[in-house]
Amino acid sequence: MNGAGIVGLIFAVLIFFLVVFALVFLAVLVKFFKLYIQALASGAPVSLARLVGMWLRKVNANVIVESRINAVKAGLNISTDDLESHYLAGGNVVRVVQALIAASKANIDLNWKRATAIDLAGRDILEAVRTSVNPKVIDCPDPSRGSSTVAAVAMDGIQLQAKARVTVRTNINTLVGGATEETIIARVGEGIVTTIGSARSHKEVLENPDRISKTVLQRGLDAGTAFEILSIDIADVDVGENVGAQLQIKQAEADKQIAQARAEERRAMAMAREQEMRAQVVEMRSRVVEAEAEIPRAIAEAFRKGNLGIMDYYRLKNIMADTEMRDSIAKMERPSDKDEGGHV
Repeated sequence: MNGAGIVGLIFAVLIFFLVVFALVFLAVLVKFFKLYIQALASGAPVSLARLVGMWLRKVNANVIVESRINAVKAGLNISTDDLESHYLAGGNVVRVVQALIAASKANIDLNWKRATAIDLAGRDILEAVRTSVNPKVIDCPDPSRGSSTVAAVAMDGIQLQAKARVTVRTNINTLVGGATEETIIARVGEGIVTTIGSARSHKEVLENPDRISKTVLQRGLDAGTAFEILSIDIADVDVGENVGAQLQIKQAEADKQIAQARAEERRAMAMAREQEMRAQVVEMRSRVVEAEAEIPRAIAEAFRKGNLGIMDYYRLKNIMADTEMRDSIAKMERPSDKDEGGHV
């Protein structure tokens, strides 16, 4: 190939690359021209090269440009690099910028670094700023979790059921790592139970329900939480059951059962003692019978030794017969000693 051919080939290649570059530039211009003009006209210019870089880094250029425009219009100087970095970190750029704008308008000290940290921690930074500006009310206890009142028993045994409403606002400084609403509800509920439980009478609480809110508020229940408690208001106090009386009734029933058990034990011991005494009586009777069985032997022995004569034996038999006759007559006369009605 001669020199003219080589020059022609090089020229053709250059033309080809120029055409490709022109097409690419035209495509980029078509894709980002509107966004570029929008940023430029809004006073928050973003170069075409940066827009192309966002596209290559898979960053949503519309989100970044619109967020920057909103920030600049609100008087905030947030660079495109910061917006891209937070986007790539997985943060919500739109809500962070909106939160910074709201904080700026409300004179709340909130910078970009703290706002992005709160957002990346999983907290809704925009909602936090709104709550800081416009405090919200938390019901204690939370009705959505079942119970609608906090039950406590005063010293006189009467149960009171209270419902409180806690007004809080977000504490931006302790939002990251601070306890949530559940902790506030739990602490306020504990304070209500303690206050009612320390009252001598339930009437004291009914007469001055604000003593509950004052006592609970003085305990600094918002320490270590993401909120600042502004007020605690007792919405309702109702009289519940007479727990003291119920406990006394149950105690009396328990004492009764214990007494019955002890009485049953004593009765069983008495019955056992009675059986023992009956056994002793039978034993003594057997001894008597055994002793009586020795009498004939003793008489026979007396005859053999000559200590008892025949006439003595007959007199003994007569006496025994006379005794048996008298016993028989006495047994026959005993029913006649009573009248027809059975009275003596």
